[in-house]
Amino acid sequence: MLNKLKILFLGAGSMAEAMISGLVKSKRIPARQIIATNRSNSIRLTELEKNYGIKGIRKEKVAIDQADIIILAMKPKDFEESITSIKNEFQTSQLILSVMAGISTNQIEEKLREGQQVIRVMPNTSSMVGESATAIVPGKQATASSIVLAEEILACLGTVYHLDEEKIDIFTGIAGSGPAYFYYLMEHIERAGREGGLEAKTARQIVAQTILGAAKMAMHQNETPSELRKKVTSPNGTTAAGLEALKVHGAGIAMFQAVQGATKRSKEISWEIQEMIRGN
Repeated sequence: MLNKLKILFLGAGSMAEAMISGLVKSKRIPARQIIATNRSNSIRLTELEKNYGIKGIRKEKVAIDQADIIILAMKPKDFEESITSIKNEFQTSQLILSVMAGISTNQIEEKLREGQQVIRVMPNTSSMVGESATAIVPGKQATASSIVLAEEILACLGTVYHLDEEKIDIFTGIAGSGPAYFYYLMEHIERAGREGGLEAKTARQIVAQTILGAAKMAMHQNETPSELRKKVTSPNGTTAAGLEALKVHGAGIAMFQAVQGATKRSKEISWEIQEMIRGN
């Protein structure tokens, strides 16, 4: 089924590229079936064509006419202007997926023709390597079969979670922004490794493998992170000393506040975009 679908990305930014990379690498959707379009940067389309073997089409209306699945990947601030000029080109048989932050399924449905199926999705940049945590929020018109199809497509990028729309902000705070938290953590552990005498590349690989192993343990063992932590912490041992340093310097609180801060900003962005749309 998937290998016969034509998937169109309206927008060719970093998230679109991460998704394209994951879809192509999954080998479940042929690269030639993936189309991207970008209004302002033809060089960008050429790069995507060269790097992933997809098709770049400069004219949006031509691209829309060829697609089965249309992914709205333009910048949220450009949504109003972009959708006004092309909304009449969409067919109700086409499924619309939106990766735009801050724009609800209701707001998208209001701009499209009656009966248009819309599903809001939120992958993260780990889509590029098939390890995204992706949220899926169906709109009112989305049928059960379309939801299953969207989930099947997104499963090429990683693991899919069905959420209510009001939980998107906390999902953003954890999964949308989360990779950056771990990269930041890796930067500092890598620096400690370098200062301890390891080569930078070796330190980076050790850090990445350690995080990967811990993540797999958390996913596959029937134990909470707290239980797993206690199992590797011997009294008065090296791990206990490291954890005490983390506690003293507020690492746990900092991570908690990072999620809350990103969640708060996600809500603010949604409000700002909604006000902008109302203003138009």
